[in-house]
Amino acid sequence: MATYTQADLANIKAAIAGGLKQAMINGEMVQYRDLNEMRRIQSMIEADLAPAHPSVPLIYATTSRGL
Repeated sequence: MATYTQADLANIKAAIAGGLKQAMINGEMVQYRDLNEMRRIQSMIEADLAPAHPSVPLIYATTSRGL
């Protein structure tokens, strides 16, 4: 599995926003076939950068004695 950086994510987002079909990823200039392929790669980079175990808020229930 490739290790991506925030810069890689920023580069592909900028390429998508600018209507380009190429981006610098992991130090290499990559040319894509279409926008769908770029979005798949963007999703893959975002998944790689996401924390492995996202924190879940812990909520404790409160009760009363009915008084």
